[in-house]
Amino acid sequence: LTDVYSSSPALGRYFRSAQVFYSSNESSTVFYQLEFSVPPSTEGFMENTMNPDFIKNVLRQNIYDEN
Repeated sequence: LTDVYSSSPALGRYFRSAQVFYSSNESSTVFYQLEFSVPPSTEGFMENTMNPDFIKNVLRQNIYDEN
């Protein structure tokens, strides 16, 4: 996760850390926490760049690119 987000053109400059809390091989489930340092509020930044769907799609695209 650290490599994915720190090298992301859209999120790399804001990314600070990733921590895995739980991983289960039985269900392929992973719970993780991402930490970002965001600039003072700018119009649309939190709604667009820090949108949970956008953040998930950065990881999803990396997975697709590796296959």
